[in-house]
Amino acid sequence: MSLQFDHFVHLTPVPEEAAKAFQSIGLHAVEGGKHERLGTYNALSYFGLSYVEIIGVFDEALVKTASNIKYSLRDTFIENQLQPGPQRIALRSNNLTALAEYFLSLGLEVNGPSNHSRRRTDGSLVTWKLLFAGKPSDSITLPFFIQWDEKDNERLEDLQQRGVIAPHALGDISVDGAAFAVRNLEQITALWQETLQLDKGIIYEDKEWNAKVQRLSLQGGDIIFYEPLGEGTVQDIIHSKGEGLFALQLKGSEPKTTTISNALYRFI
Repeated sequence: MSLQFDHFVHLTPVPEEAAKAFQSIGLHAVEGGKHERLGTYNALSYFGLSYVEIIGVFDEALVKTASNIKYSLRDTFIENQLQPGPQRIALRSNNLTALAEYFLSLGLEVNGPSNHSRRRTDGSLVTWKLLFAGKPSDSITLPFFIQWDEKDNERLEDLQQRGVIAPHALGDISVDGAAFAVRNLEQITALWQETLQLDKGIIYEDKEWNAKVQRLSLQGGDIIFYEPLGEGTVQDIIHSKGEGLFALQLKGSEPKTTTISNALYRFI
């Protein structure tokens, strides 16, 4: 099973304003388009083929009444009461059918693969497939899974030609990983490692956020779990929002952390 980091989903009231906030700190961000059947639209900021989807709602009623697929992104939006902030990450696969069969063999509930699309602002259509999987007992919902209808090299070339992927004013920035706040580091790391068949790193301490940390390695950006050791950023996140995705870490710039619409973007 070959998985890669694909994108970090950040729900925000006005994606255009969040995109301007990205631009103000030196990150290239552009308009995306509409998910016409789901009631959402987006802006995008790419780091190679890994990217941030800055997503907003243009029709709340449609979001709430769109097909109710368990473990889907829509389900997460509704569960989080459409509150701004990080929602989920997507992992990329080149064979969602085989991945679905694998998850079924583990006893997971599986929905998909299903076909999806987005209309770009120039009228062209982008198409892909999605897969959702999980268990009701999961403390944190698994990532969802995407298979683009274009090959990676074709997508990269097309996005570069369109100016969607372009140099960042801040420099050569790449995704380090998506950060999850958890109460039991070893338990969640072992579960996700077994389910996703990823390599895990050693446990280390993050003094700035006062947490112990463990990574699952992925091309394009790791999954990074943080368990609080006491007072600090991670403990505050768990107390205020519970366990789950809370930040995207980027590398290639001077260390700093900025908050954009309830999401932390940390440069390391």
